[in-house]
Amino acid sequence: MGKIIAIANQKGGVGKTTTSVNLAASLGVLEKKVLLIDADPQANATSGLGIDVDSVEIGTYELLEHTKSASETIIKTTSPNVDLIPSHIDLVAIEIELVDKEEREYMMRKSIGHLRDEYDYILIDCAPSLGLLTLNALTAADSVIIPIQCEYFALEGLGKLLNTIKSVQKIHNPELDIEGLLLTMFDSRLRLSNQVVEEVKKHFSEMVFETIIQRNVRLSEAPSYGESIIKYDASSKGAANYLNLANEVMKKNKEKV
Repeated sequence: MGKIIAIANQKGGVGKTTTSVNLAASLGVLEKKVLLIDADPQANATSGLGIDVDSVEIGTYELLEHTKSASETIIKTTSPNVDLIPSHIDLVAIEIELVDKEEREYMMRKSIGHLRDEYDYILIDCAPSLGLLTLNALTAADSVIIPIQCEYFALEGLGKLLNTIKSVQKIHNPELDIEGLLLTMFDSRLRLSNQVVEEVKKHFSEMVFETIIQRNVRLSEAPSYGESIIKYDASSKGAANYLNLANEVMKKNKEKV
């Protein structure tokens, strides 16, 4: 049975979408069947996998509104073994539209639960907020990966996110686990980067992934070509980092998958 992993942090620019797209592509290359759900109205995961966002007519919005079934929203991508539920700008309205509905936090869980039998991993790329979209993702997920950039304000807001996760565990999803904290945008030449790594490992020790995602020009270029780093430059440092992360995730879930 497949595992659902949300990739969340309410801070923007920490590498959520980069991680979602490239972890999905890396797991796909390692012959795991993956579904990536773009739950961000900015739709960067959708365009990052080469899908023209303007052409998207059915996606996460319809999934959460329950106007379309999950199977109707899934599209194939050019990444091996990776399917996608795309996003588009209409998703901005979903928080307002769901606010009066009963069990509004469970809309995604109800829509995708049965897909566990079809995929090894279902990844959810969350919006940079702690709103209803992220709450839906956390309620549907088995675990959450939290990307943290190796920069000055790295730990700012992390406490708030961990409190949100605790509250979701208490009220909506007692099974929710933290898959791991992922350090991103690491530059070994900067003392600050090294200090952030030390600080995070000191406070969260075993919760931190061994794999660290390093700053890499090729990693930054790949989305503008609508490709994952695996497809864009498989020999780059970025590709090696994400393949290592995929292996680490698989190793962690060996007994559960």
